[in-house]
Amino acid sequence: MAWVYLIIGGMAEVVWAFGLKFSNGFTNIPVVIPTVITLIFSFWMFSKSLKYLPISTAYAVFTGIGSFGTALFGMLFLGDAVNLIKIILLVVLISCIIGLKLVPDKTKKGEKI
Repeated sequence: MAWVYLIIGGMAEVVWAFGLKFSNGFTNIPVVIPTVITLIFSFWMFSKSLKYLPISTAYAVFTGIGSFGTALFGMLFLGDAVNLIKIILLVVLISCIIGLKLVPDKTKKGEKI
């Protein structure tokens, strides 16, 4: 369940990042209010995941999901630049996130890192 919390929190990070873009420096109150609510929800979900996951993995995945999702939606819907290098780097980023999920959270007793 911790991974579900983490993924939902990361996806909510994408939403509040776009809210910040459209808040016009926190002057557009109808956008600011749901943005702040989504920001709080995002960190709440992240904090729930930290009860079960190591912070090193959880934070990297949380911010990675937010970075990947924000970049992807920016390119698809906001006219952000799209080029081969950016696509390759996003694929590397998501590959690293998946890799962190696949690494065991704990080492066996007596095993050296």
